[in-house]
Formats: sequence, structure tokens, C-alpha cells
Amino acid sequence: MPAALARVALDREAVRSAPGVRFAKMLGTAAGATFTARDIDPRRWGLLVAWADRAAASAFEGSAAARRWRRLAEETWRAELRPLAARGRWSRRQPFGDRHPAAGAGGVRGRWDGPVAAVTRARLALRAVRTFWRAVPPVSADLAGRPGLRLAVGFGEAPVGVQGTFSVWDSDRSLRAFAYAGPAHAEAIRLAAAGRWYAEELFARFAVLAAAGTVDGRDPLA
Repeated sequence: MPAALARVALDREAVRSAPGVRFAKMLGTAAGATFTARDIDPRRWGLLVAWADRAAASAFEGSAAARRWRRLAEETWRAELRPLAARGRWSRRQPFGDRHPAAGAGGVRGRWDGPVAAVTRARLALRAVRTFWRAVPPVSADLAGRPGLRLAVGFGEAPVGVQGTFSVWDSDRSLRAFAYAGPAHAEAIRLAAAGRWYAEELFARFAVLAAAGTVDGRDPLA
């Protein structure tokens, strides 16, 4: 969609300079089946922002940039997240802090019994690109059939090599079962560590505090 591509180019600085923005990425999305350029979905776009506070996030909804995107959109989905755990870096930063899972964070203490979201992001080392691509299809197939999965979207900052996933689960238990007990994902984790696939990587887990809108005509949390 040419209009969306133009808005990504023109609105990037407006988003980053909005009051209260600590970190922001405008992201293209993809099916996530292979993490190659053929997965790209030109009609779906994402904005991920770490805010100084809830008031700043709410105020942005009335900004000119947000209004421009709403005029373009056929549907929208927005989630309010709070970090539970995070490790690694994104563009040499720790946008969600460096939180051990047991420590609690941002007002969420101890156990969280509601829905959770996960963000994974990696910048691939050039030597590992082909190996990574070979490992993706089994993980994607395992993910698609996982109990508790509400939404899964691949995203990218570039067509190849700088990419990640955003997923929503009905519980932390469901997410962990996929991340650590799913055989395809567990093997990919082992291979990635052994082969040093990533020049930079980040994993973050969030409590889903609130959400509104639809994805493909449905509420992922309904």
C-alpha cells in the first residue's frame, strides 16, 4: 500500500519525538512462516512504543500522526502492555529494562494470571541467515497449533535479517510451554546459541493490561 509506506517514512520522526516516548519502532509485518521477503504483508503495520507513563500514551491517541493512520486503516488493534521480564538489546538499547522474570516490574508483582504477550527481536549475523531460514518452518508449524495462542505476527525493520515476532497468549503457562517445551523451538534455541546466529537479540514478556479493536475481524482476546 503506497500510502502506508509514505506514512512510515514521513511519520517516523513525529512518533519518536512525541511527548513521553522512550523508544519507538514502526514495523512492517509478515506471516512469519519463513521470515523471508515473500512473507511480507503490505497491508498490516505495527507501532511499538515504550512510554514514560500511561498519560503520554493516551495523549498520543489524539496526535496528528495517530489520526493519519486511523484514516488509512480498515481496522486497528491496540494493546496496553507492562513488562514482566526482558533480556537483551534492541538497537543497542534496553527499551523494556533488564528485568529478571522473578523480580516483577512496573507495578506487576509476583504471579500474573491474565493474558501475556511476547516480543522477540533479532538481528541475524550474516553467516547464519541460511541456517536460520531452514529452522523457521518447523517452529512456525509448531506455533500455529499451540494451545493458548491468541495472535502471532512476524515483524521486520528490514526485508531480511532484522526481524522478530509478536505473540499473544491466554496465559504465561501457555507461552512457556511453547518457548521451552515445544521441540522445534527448543531445538532452534539450542542451535542459535551453538551457532551464534544473532548479532543482537531481545526477548520480552508482558502482562496484557487492556486491549481494544480487531485483527482480521476478531478480537484476539475474546
